[in-house]
Amino acid sequence: MAHPRLDELEQALGHRFRDAALLQRALTHSSAVADQGGEPSSTDSEPLEYLGDAVLGMLVSDYLVGAFPHWSAGQLSRGRARLVNAASLSAAGQRLGLGRHLRLGRGEEKTGGRQKPTLLADAFEAVVAAIYLDAGLDAAREFVARALLSAALDAQGQRLPCADYKSELQEWLQKGGGPAARYRVVRETGPHHQKTFCVEVIVADRVTATAAGPNKKEAEQAAAEQALEQLRGVQAGHGHE
Repeated sequence: MAHPRLDELEQALGHRFRDAALLQRALTHSSAVADQGGEPSSTDSEPLEYLGDAVLGMLVSDYLVGAFPHWSAGQLSRGRARLVNAASLSAAGQRLGLGRHLRLGRGEEKTGGRQKPTLLADAFEAVVAAIYLDAGLDAAREFVARALLSAALDAQGQRLPCADYKSELQEWLQKGGGPAARYRVVRETGPHHQKTFCVEVIVADRVTATAAGPNKKEAEQAAAEQALEQLRGVQAGHGHE
């Protein structure tokens, strides 16, 4: 399958590569290398994904510390987790049109790999690493601010420090001396590349809340948010007795 010219993608990224091979590698999924008989990670994007994850974590942390100097370490961690989770990175990859430029193996191509959130998130991390290696940290910082942070902050705003509802629920339960929450997938619906997951959260051996999401992590977060609301409501009710 012919791929659109990379100069079109470079315009979307806002970065002209000095070493075009870096961008090509960032877009090359391991399935494409395997189909051509190559060794895993020899020319695919996985090493760049690993590096991009680290660069992203540092740049987002640096941004949050400067933008929100009064946040606690816990709030900063929760904000970073929400900004760099798979859903956030996948949305950024989708905005950039990365899916159209991915180099995929036959199996991934047939199963809708160009729209898979996990592949888009991985590709975004790999592109961050490619820009970092091509032009340095400042170029990567500008790209992350433009391609990820601007839209994510507009959408999420002050919810960022309270974004990790699973961690919040865990902290709430620990303070009360209760056992940790457990999560269980009870149903999966939809085609392979557009699944919806239904997840239960179990607190003290009782199903406390059930929620759905486009992946397990998002469904678990939604279920944890509902569980927190219910448990806090019960506590507030007891406090007024």
